[in-house]
Amino acid sequence: MRVGVYIDGFNLYYGGLGHLGSSPGWKWIDLRALASRYASWQGAQVDRVVYCTARVNDAADPLQTQRQDFYLKALKLHGSVDVIEEGYYTSWAKESVMTVEPAGTKAPSALRDPQALLSWSAGLRIRRNAAGNVFATVRKREEKGSDVNVATHLLADVLQGRVDAAIVISNDSDLALPIRIAREHVPVGLINPQTKQLAGALKGLPTDGVGRHWWRRLNPVDLKQCQLPDPVAGIAKPSTW
Repeated sequence: MRVGVYIDGFNLYYGGLGHLGSSPGWKWIDLRALASRYASWQGAQVDRVVYCTARVNDAADPLQTQRQDFYLKALKLHGSVDVIEEGYYTSWAKESVMTVEPAGTKAPSALRDPQALLSWSAGLRIRRNAAGNVFATVRKREEKGSDVNVATHLLADVLQGRVDAAIVISNDSDLALPIRIAREHVPVGLINPQTKQLAGALKGLPTDGVGRHWWRRLNPVDLKQCQLPDPVAGIAKPSTW
């Protein structure tokens, strides 16, 4: 049985952070080895691994871009993935309403002035408008496109007969429809990488469509045990990973 694996990279990464935090020893993940631990159908063999992510470009941490680049190169060189599909990453400044002040902090008296505009709390730009609402300018970071790319590769492979079963690693409810369609054609396994409960829209019955579907929560022990060699073809794992 040829199994295709479709991974939302940021969903997996933040799930790992939720389970294991910033402790070293888990981020150099061998994705093929990880997925193979969960391919439980009789005769199943992971035949295709599609990793959907985006290149980070956070000016506040330029080394993050380098670390990710090392990882993506190592994945390909080791044969841990067949396809790396890239979306895009955006970072921008945005003014947002502060609804709850941090515990133990007190805004300066200058904020009582409706026209006040000043730097406060380690350089955070804050103002209060005439209605009394407090606004802070914060940096927003967002990855775009991975969910669409997961859905596209999943359905293309299923409908073109490239795989006999599929595993999706994500807890993104936006994938509900493509996963539901895929279940009409092949068995589908869903791995929730996050600490929170499985998104309701991703649930179903093992007997839906062609049947033999399953749902699992990612075991963080598997993240630590399924690691790429260090180094991979001369590419060393970042020291903090």
